[in-house]
Amino acid sequence: MELDCEKIDRTVLALLVLGLHENGRAWKSFDWGALDRLHEKGFISNPRGKAKSVSFTEDGLREANRLLEELFSA
Repeated sequence: MELDCEKIDRTVLALLVLGLHENGRAWKSFDWGALDRLHEKGFISNPRGKAKSVSFTEDGLREANRLLEELFSA
């Protein structure tokens, strides 16, 4: 099966906001490929490293909240 990485990235970004805590950080418990792509798109800080969380950029947090509503609101 061929996967649509853009759909995966949009979903991961939306779900990252559910783990939001202190100063715009979110737990990085998702696929490394998706996290790397979100970093390359400028939505989150570099996921590589010892920290267990990533920081949202301003654009990333805005887009994550938009996608969360678009994809999952009732």
